[in-house]
Amino acid sequence: MTSAAYVDELRALGLAAGLDAVGVASAEPFAFARRVLTERRAAGLNGALHFTYGNPERATDPSRALTGAQALVVGARSYRRQAHRPRAGRPHARVASYAWADHYRPLRDALGQVARRLEADGWRARVLADDNALVDREAATRAGLGWYGNNTNVLLPGRGSWFVLGSVLTDAPLPAAGERMADGCGPCRRCLPACPTGALVAPGVLDARRCLAALVQAPGPFPVELRAALGDRLYGCDDCQDVCPLNRLADRAQPPPPAGEGDEAWVPVLELLSLSDDELLARFGRWYIPRREPRHLRRNALVVLGNVGDGSDPAVDAALRRAVADRDPLVRAHALWAAHRLGRVDVVDEVLAHERDAAVLADVRAWAPSPLPAGS
Repeated sequence: MTSAAYVDELRALGLAAGLDAVGVASAEPFAFARRVLTERRAAGLNGALHFTYGNPERATDPSRALTGAQALVVGARSYRRQAHRPRAGRPHARVASYAWADHYRPLRDALGQVARRLEADGWRARVLADDNALVDREAATRAGLGWYGNNTNVLLPGRGSWFVLGSVLTDAPLPAAGERMADGCGPCRRCLPACPTGALVAPGVLDARRCLAALVQAPGPFPVELRAALGDRLYGCDDCQDVCPLNRLADRAQPPPPAGEGDEAWVPVLELLSLSDDELLARFGRWYIPRREPRHLRRNALVVLGNVGDGSDPAVDAALRRAVADRDPLVRAHALWAAHRLGRVDVVDEVLAHERDAAVLADVRAWAPSPLPAGS
């Protein structure tokens, strides 16, 4: 077996390349993760999430990604930054911390250096990160980097959960970590009631059908009953991490650095709604956008506008009127909801006087307080 000293060299290489923690796991199939994925998918808890739920057998068997796989060199890289809220003014939409920039690129670069070292020594290696070919969190817990928190994220001792995770899969027979790390959450359940929609239905159990971070990435209409709960969130949700005492302790022990020049923590809503499809993909293409259709970003932005906009602002009025006249029924439906929420009944009535699309009218019926205008 390749020696522990060799693993130490790989760990040192990964840390020098920018990783914050490195461990080694066996490449044996993830039986526990497969069982959990299968059970939760059968219960419908995956909602519209595909990712590793789409093919649990593949995502929990490393040998599917590399024949003859023996080990996983697992890395974690912090994305924790601190950003100030924008000054009062035109509406802004919040972006979850992990999506401020492409944090997976430097993670993959660092893992790539480990992979190249393995290859130089005659082994095969493949980098896997944010890929439905592997359950990254299971690899991290098996490698001893942390434990599954009650908020479903992996928590690293003394460091919290603000990390992206990835692995180098290799046929090198590396000595793996021993026992899994013990649960460090204890009796704490603070993250469960902090979820704005109650999506954390039990410690470590997420109902993706109610999770805002999952719903902003799901195709089709945003659930009417959860639109108000979306608040100012355009992409992702950090609430369950924000309230975590371990994350707060980690921030006090080592205050996070300020957001970088390229970090985009807040997005001007009216500016987003003015962009073309090509412009939206060029600016936000690093995010998962359902079917790569920018209409879903406009959908999210319109819900945010309805929650935080000022219906008397001429610029908001102009954005609403453009959106309710859009050719896309999905955009029109969410624009009508936003107009109604901002008290712009005049805009809603004008549109409904001639709207005939069945999907738009069905959406309106889900939230309209009174019968639709005659002819609708």
